[in-house]
Amino acid sequence: MQIDDLDLTWEDDAGRGRHRWASARSAAPARRKKGRGSRTFLALFLALAMLVGIAGAVYFSADKIQSLRAVPDYDSGGSDAVTVEVKEGDTAFAIAQTLLGKGVVKSTKAFVQAAERNPRSKAIQPGAYRLRHQMRAEDALSMLLDLSNKIVSRTMLREGLSYVATFKKLAESTGIPYSDFEAAAKDPVALGVPDLWFERRDGKPSKKSIEGFLYPLSYEFEPGSTAESVLREMVGEFLKVATEIGFVDKVQSALSVSPYEALIVASLTQAEAGIEEDLPHIARVAYNRAYKAKLPLQFDVTANYWLEINGKDPKHSGKISNTELDDPNNPYNTVRMTGLPIGPINSPGKKALLSAMNPTPGKNWLFFVAIDKSGKSAFADTVAEHDRNIQQACRNGVPLC
Repeated sequence: MQIDDLDLTWEDDAGRGRHRWASARSAAPARRKKGRGSRTFLALFLALAMLVGIAGAVYFSADKIQSLRAVPDYDSGGSDAVTVEVKEGDTAFAIAQTLLGKGVVKSTKAFVQAAERNPRSKAIQPGAYRLRHQMRAEDALSMLLDLSNKIVSRTMLREGLSYVATFKKLAESTGIPYSDFEAAAKDPVALGVPDLWFERRDGKPSKKSIEGFLYPLSYEFEPGSTAESVLREMVGEFLKVATEIGFVDKVQSALSVSPYEALIVASLTQAEAGIEEDLPHIARVAYNRAYKAKLPLQFDVTANYWLEINGKDPKHSGKISNTELDDPNNPYNTVRMTGLPIGPINSPGKKALLSAMNPTPGKNWLFFVAIDKSGKSAFADTVAEHDRNIQQACRNGVPLC
């Protein structure tokens, strides 16, 4: 028992000894390991700090570079109106240069980039626009695409206006002096009226005038327009409509008259017709009297035209005196002179032009008179029929009796 105890004690002591020795042997490495771990942690910490610093430096540099590369642009919708002109054929860059020069955008690049992002930018129309100073480029682009911002002078010219009345309206709406239109109109050929439009087949003289060629329409004239450019545009509209309806070929082939003679008839019917339905009927009377019966037209409107272009007010047919109707100084006199007058007396519209091309067929009418206050006319072949129509007009309150 003692021996066993001693053995056990020895084994235990030996075990303890080995354990202590092992602990002692491993203690030093443990302490050394602890030292290396501290240094490793410190190295990792320093490396991490360096990475954070580098990342921060990179971020700061990138942010700085980005800020340096940012496209200068205003951050507001702008203030104070400014007029900007876009010219025909201007590119986005050309428009941007104009906007920059006017103080609208902060940089050309901002506008060009806005235009590149918006496919509608290619639809910007030439003209003058109301914009604002110091605008976001995108807002400036939107305003250029909105035609309500386009600056124009709108002029509505109805059918049947003489050149005098037309010039007055144009002067009021555009601010261009009346005298400028008068001066520009002296040479209608220079304004685009072909010489053939002043030729006649009836052997009568023609007057080279702008009258008849200023097509009635609603026009929009941009700032900077001149009298010449305005009248040229109106002549262009006339020629466009005449071409569309085949006016020249039709009147020469079907009616055997020149385009100028048919234009005169169109202007006469435009002035005489009280209602649209009567336009081709009155054209038929004009052709019958001028070419078939070879009679004076006796149209009151030519006397009124002479009054107007001489600065006097037109009158109702029943109020024009015999002296005014048969003024020997009036080259448009249709009382004593047979056939058509020397030129048109107004600007006829499309329907009047069509009526002069297509007068009511199969009628021998030589007379007409407005028989009621709506302007409706009655037509007659003989003087007796015409007299009866006049009496009916008087009973209806038309001031002829």
